Amino acid sequence: MTEEEARAWLKDRFDVPRETWERLDAFVARLLEENQQQNLIAASTAEHVWARHIVDSAQLLLYAPRDASGEWLDLGSGPGLPGLVVAILSDWQVSLVESRRGRIAFLLEQIERLALTNAEVRGRRLEALGNGVPVSVISARAFAPLGRLLEKAVRFSDDRTIWLLPKGKNCQNELEQVRPAWQGVFHVEQSVTDPESAILVGRSVRKRGKR
Repeated sequence: MTEEEARAWLKDRFDVPRETWERLDAFVARLLEENQQQNLIAASTAEHVWARHIVDSAQLLLYAPRDASGEWLDLGSGPGLPGLVVAILSDWQVSLVESRRGRIAFLLEQIERLALTNAEVRGRRLEALGNGVPVSVISARAFAPLGRLLEKAVRFSDDRTIWLLPKGKNCQNELEQVRPAWQGVFHVEQSVTDPESAILVGRSVRKRGKR
């Protein structure tokens, strides 16, 4: 997917109004600028930021509930991928979980600059968030191997929670490796940005033997 194709895809799927385009453009510009100071995205992807990062994040909305009710919990949000992109493009109330100080500062700056009233930063490790309250959506992009991710985050889910997990070419193998310990309704969707990437979509996730 080229950068031109990426922007066309966004326009076609989300009917992006002018104010939202302005926010996306401002976010991308600041992301690339800050990437010179701290490693927010791989340097090799900077020239393809719209395809590799913006569309790659936005496509998760295609598999989320349409009513955008409840909380979207984005784990290891980094520079806001996918969390800030989701907040810019939708009405979801997005909680950005990030423990690294430089990235926390960047996220807080973007929320203020872009006037995002539907995003907040939880600047701590996931383990320190206290008792888990089930959310509507859990996303995690390169946060942890699948088994460890499920172990850490399952307390924030119930049978209605949708898990949206971008994965690489080993997605199916990862899923098979956790099946002896975990159960749920899973399916794999092809990423629109990379033929070797996928999105693992799950619900009713729980450890085997637990109800």
